[in-house]
Amino acid sequence: MDLQKSGSLKSIFYTLAFTAIFNSSFSVASSALPIEQIAPEDTIATKSQGKAWVELAAYGSTASRTPFWLHANQWGVVPITGQVFSPRVGVEGRSVLTKDESKKLKWTLPYGAEVVGNVSKYSKLLIPQAYAGIALGNFQLTVGRRKQYVGFNDHELGTGAYMWSGNALPIPKIQIGFENYVPLIKNFFYFKGFYSDGWLENSRPVTSELKLHNKALYVRIGKPNGLLQLHGGFNHAVQWGGKSPYFTVDGQMPHGFDKYWYVISGAKPLGKVDGISDFDRTNRIGNHVASIDAGLELNFKAVNVFFYRQSLVEDGSLFYLNNVKDGLNGVTFTMKNTEHKVFSLQKLTLELLYTKSQGGSEAVDGNQIRGKDDYFNNAQVRDGWSYFGRGIGTPFITPQTDNNWPRYADFFTNNNRVWVTHLGMKGSFNDATWTTKLSLSSNQGTYDAPLPSKTYQFSGIIGIAKPTRLFGGSTINAALSLDQGKLFDDAFGAMLSIRKDLFF
Repeated sequence: MDLQKSGSLKSIFYTLAFTAIFNSSFSVASSALPIEQIAPEDTIATKSQGKAWVELAAYGSTASRTPFWLHANQWGVVPITGQVFSPRVGVEGRSVLTKDESKKLKWTLPYGAEVVGNVSKYSKLLIPQAYAGIALGNFQLTVGRRKQYVGFNDHELGTGAYMWSGNALPIPKIQIGFENYVPLIKNFFYFKGFYSDGWLENSRPVTSELKLHNKALYVRIGKPNGLLQLHGGFNHAVQWGGKSPYFTVDGQMPHGFDKYWYVISGAKPLGKVDGISDFDRTNRIGNHVASIDAGLELNFKAVNVFFYRQSLVEDGSLFYLNNVKDGLNGVTFTMKNTEHKVFSLQKLTLELLYTKSQGGSEAVDGNQIRGKDDYFNNAQVRDGWSYFGRGIGTPFITPQTDNNWPRYADFFTNNNRVWVTHLGMKGSFNDATWTTKLSLSSNQGTYDAPLPSKTYQFSGIIGIAKPTRLFGGSTINAALSLDQGKLFDDAFGAMLSIRKDLFF
């Protein structure tokens, strides 16, 4: 969305971050592991380790489209074309380079690669991961395309983080930062974060040669094994520096090192920069998308409870609390001591996503009315907060191509005013693991192109993973998924796969 009106994005971050710390209500970014697998103390690799895998998967649907929860938040590797056969192979690991075992900080080499072939109506060969890096302790530099969860939420059972959910293919980036939490005050105050720059695809519908800037910072307050922990941080990303036919000088968006400061800070260039359009001068340089996260963790004897909130930043509305209704709210209950039960509920997640306010129906410059935030759309970057046609953020802000409703010009989405109630559960039955996601959404389109009232949509999935002796030990995964409502065509689908993991 356009970052218009007074007050820079940097000022918004500083003000809200101070407020959040003062109220002790921050939240953390999820690691690449499910919440219950995160160690009380973040550890550093001391031995070389990794895994390789081979998987064969097949998807079927009663409609010409794949049901929502079979393709959403799958890193963009599952197409929406209904019938798919998908062989997959990958490797991921970390090699320890330091030979001296007595050294506390060791040099390590993280790496990963994955290839996915989709045989379907539109067959494709995808590379969702291809990266390598170098690390000293927790401080790490990586280059390439890598799966990464950013923002505090339950990425396993929830709807996905608002602005970075794992719904699209990973974006190739150069990234530097702390992979795990680092103590500033041991047993009390920890932090982690990263700074990165990357490149978006050139085959976009409207823009080309777009660059990506992305940074995040998260803190954790409290003893690692204590009763109470406070978590928090922000995630900020910008699409910039490419070519667009809208509001540019000769089709070129502002680019170059002299514009970079305005990208990373969110400051308005005003009259300080030459060679830019009036749109860039009075707004911000690039399409800015951000979230400010807040959360609370309670670590009881029988259950761990996380409350979290992600507030949405796409212009100055949040600074004036005009869009304070909007955001992702959730709670995750992680049960303990369930290993020896025949049937167990291991984790339960409840979420409410609301994006219908957007600061109101008016957008007026020069005062505190900052409405029509038009999430994931942008007047200059018309193809919006997307990568290879899929939303980078929450999958419930859907691409126009995913539904049959009237088009909203050439913008990315015709449906960014939604509320979603969501339930996710995970448990075990003997040696099998079961999961389910159940989501009910109300979809209202956009302020300028509303959908009819009561456009409700239900999407659900139930899956099971069971170890088997086939191929010397592998895992069979199966899932059934249903879409029913008015946003999408009704569909019932299934997935079946077999996967062999090799650890080394």
